[in-house]
Amino acid sequence: MKSKILNTVALIVSKTEEGAKLQDFLAKKLGLSRRAAKQLLDDKSVWVNRRCIWMTHHELHKGDTIEVPALHTAKKQESVKLRVLADYADFLIIDKPSGMVVTGKESVESKLQEQLGNTSLRVVHRLDKETTGCLLCAKSAQAFDAAVAVFKTRRVIKIYQAIVYGKFERNTALLNQELDGARAVSQVRRMACSKDASFLKIRIETGRTHQIRRHLAAVRHPVLGDKQHGVKFARDPRLVTVARTMLHSSEIELTNPLDSTQTMKAHSPLPADFRRCLKLFDMGR
Repeated sequence: MKSKILNTVALIVSKTEEGAKLQDFLAKKLGLSRRAAKQLLDDKSVWVNRRCIWMTHHELHKGDTIEVPALHTAKKQESVKLRVLADYADFLIIDKPSGMVVTGKESVESKLQEQLGNTSLRVVHRLDKETTGCLLCAKSAQAFDAAVAVFKTRRVIKIYQAIVYGKFERNTALLNQELDGARAVSQVRRMACSKDASFLKIRIETGRTHQIRRHLAAVRHPVLGDKQHGVKFARDPRLVTVARTMLHSSEIELTNPLDSTQTMKAHSPLPADFRRCLKLFDMGR
């Protein structure tokens, strides 16, 4: 099966394969280890008859169609060079790619430390693994502590772009539903829409966990590709082909916490897969 955004691996269960467990079926058909097949399921990247299934022991029946975005079956690039969007004396703003966690083993932080030869470098704030775009990094412990203090005051401008399910009817909206018992505010502006999806710009006043994804899911416009808060049944076959969460950190701006005369800011252009998704849902840019 092919789509305008990326290839999709589509597998049909034969009569002799009836009764197989989903994890075992994926491992055999895709040439993966059972552990790798389980990771696909844990990532909620597998669709059975256009329903997102993540149970390893899900029993298959003759004629079932299993779909996995081809992105998840390809080997990851061994070397990824992180792009620096802005370089200041004590800070960097980098362009985070999709598929990398920000801290820990094989993370943006560890990769950047290696790339720049600075083991003191630390990521200041969080972006989800699949979210792309502007990420502030500190070059020293002093810079890190100062930046974290600024983030706690909410004096940081953070703007995101997202592609969401359905037509967002309003030009602007203020989403202020509490999350985890705490205040959460997202300002939304509609940039474009079609009958099936909408392209939004969001400025967040607070930084709760998964704030944008949870706010938009609550108003029935989940972010496309969001496996946790998004669409669980793909009536539209295009949804199956969206391999990752369509959320992008496009702009960040704050006063340098170590130099109050300097404003630090950066803009990250839309990634290629994001632009292809816009085109797929008739909002091409």
